[in-house]
Amino acid sequence: MSRRSGILEFAVLGLLRESPMHGYELRKRLNTSLGIFRAFSYGTLYPCLKTLVASGWLIEEPAGDPVDTAPVTGRSAASSSSLTGRRAKIVYRLTAEGKEHFEELLSHTGPDAWEDEHFAARFAFFGQTERDVRMRVLEGRRSRLEERLEKMRASLARTRERLDDYTLELQRHGMESVEREVRWLNELIESERSGRDRRRSSPEGSAQQDTPGETGGLPRHRDNTPPDPSDDTAK
Repeated sequence: MSRRSGILEFAVLGLLRESPMHGYELRKRLNTSLGIFRAFSYGTLYPCLKTLVASGWLIEEPAGDPVDTAPVTGRSAASSSSLTGRRAKIVYRLTAEGKEHFEELLSHTGPDAWEDEHFAARFAFFGQTERDVRMRVLEGRRSRLEERLEKMRASLARTRERLDDYTLELQRHGMESVEREVRWLNELIESERSGRDRRRSSPEGSAQQDTPGETGGLPRHRDNTPPDPSDDTAK
C-alpha cells in the first residue's frame, strides 16, 4: 500500500466513524474538511472504498434515493432520465472491525504520523484521539520540523553567496513557513500540557480518564488548522 492510499483510507475510516455516508458526501467532506485531498477524484475514492469493504472494515447499504448517472444532452434526454441511467445510492457504514482498526491507526505515533500529509490527516481527527497520543504526535512533528529548519539554515549559509535575490527570498520564505508552524506547534503543545496539568491538579483528577475530544484548552485566538502540506516552500 502506498503512503498516499494509506492516508486516504485513514481519512475515510475517520469520517465514516462519525456517520455513514455515500460516495458523494465522502468526497465533499474530504475536499472541504481535509485540504490535502482537495484535488483527488472519484477514480481514487471508489477503489479505496472497495478495498475497505473487501477488508471487512466497511459495508455497503442501499440508500433511499437513486442517483441519476445518465448524461443529459437535451430536453428529451432530461424527460427520459427517470426511466434510464438511474441507480440506487450506496451508503458506506463502518463495521465493528473497521472501528477497531481505525482506533489502532489513531494510536500510532511513529515517524509516518509526523510527515506533512499524514500529520494533516491525523490532526483533523485529534478530536477522536487520546490526549497522550496527541502529545506524542505534536512533539514528533515539532522535532521533525526543527530538524528540517536546521538543514535549511545550514544550506542557506553555504549557498547564500551563489543565490540571486529572488531565489534567496524564496529560501527565506520557506524557512519562515517552517518557523511559523513550529511556533504554532509550541502553542498547541503548551495548551495540551496545561489541560493535562489542570486535570491532574483538580480534586477529582485521579478519577478522570483522558478521553477523545478533550482539547486541553486550545488557543482560540489562532487558526488551529495545520498549515497546508502541499506548500512546497515549507518543505
